Amino acid sequence: MASPLVQPPRSVPAGGRFIRQVPPTPLVPVTIEPVLGEVWCKLEFMNPSGSTKDRIARHILEKAWRRGELRAGDTVVEASSGSTSIALALACAQMGLRFVAYIPSSATHERGLMIRAYGGEVRRVEGAMSSVLEAAREAAEAHGWFPARQFENPDNAEAHRMFTGPEILAQMECGCVDAVASGVGTGGTLLGLWQAFDDAGCGARAYAAIPCEGASFRDNAECSSLVFSKEVPGVADCLSALYRDWQQGPRGGAIEELNIDDGLCLDLTRRLWALGFPVGPSSGLNLAAALEAKRQLGRDARVVTVFPDRMERYFSHRVFSELRGED
Repeated sequence: MASPLVQPPRSVPAGGRFIRQVPPTPLVPVTIEPVLGEVWCKLEFMNPSGSTKDRIARHILEKAWRRGELRAGDTVVEASSGSTSIALALACAQMGLRFVAYIPSSATHERGLMIRAYGGEVRRVEGAMSSVLEAAREAAEAHGWFPARQFENPDNAEAHRMFTGPEILAQMECGCVDAVASGVGTGGTLLGLWQAFDDAGCGARAYAAIPCEGASFRDNAECSSLVFSKEVPGVADCLSALYRDWQQGPRGGAIEELNIDDGLCLDLTRRLWALGFPVGPSSGLNLAAALEAKRQLGRDARVVTVFPDRMERYFSHRVFSELRGED
């Protein structure tokens, strides 16, 4: 029986298999500080591979297929510390594609296992993220593989503008939001959501969460854009190309950067576990930024954030050290 995530071909070459856009994930109110009221949280960890990166993986690959850049049996390559590679591995398995992930040597062991479980190949690279990106770029050029290029590919943000953002607006009773808060890895989630809200006439603010010091995230780069993107060639201010272009563009004034203490991120992550949300540290970062946005905008402000991924890819991360009996 065919997977329920695989839909019949729609004017694609013989042998090609397109997959449906993922079903809408829940949007739920979360109250951590009663004086601030509720924050609306998009449960993106409920996507098929366990992260919001399913959105961009499907969109990037399907658009490339329609443009004739991919066909059944081709190889996709990406430089990613984990979640994007996991999502691409799943999508490639569903579309009849091969996938090769270049990941930092510091990425958690769990992530490599998840990539390989979906049939992807993992190649760990020593050194800074610039080395990982360069290795993936060289492999794409040498072998003729399709590079997903999440840090600069506009289809990344477009996936959230076209799908995630409108989902949120449809799930909000009032049909509008006042602000969106998120960490910035590639910048695609925050940019795409803000574009969707702005296009809908919400006049929403965008809050970019930047974890201070990064001590808690140094071994888990994807949680922190400040660490994850600092060595990306051509990127200004240690951030991704997508985010840089937004900052420097005509609508860049809508962004406010918030410095978030990394210890608070981990504390909020554990508090979310206690509330029944099986999330990773990036959810704690995003929630902290959303709470700060509420402080600035007021209790009645409709602030939205995203819980990006599930906890199991972080079992060897510091956030679980107490449960492992290490503290």
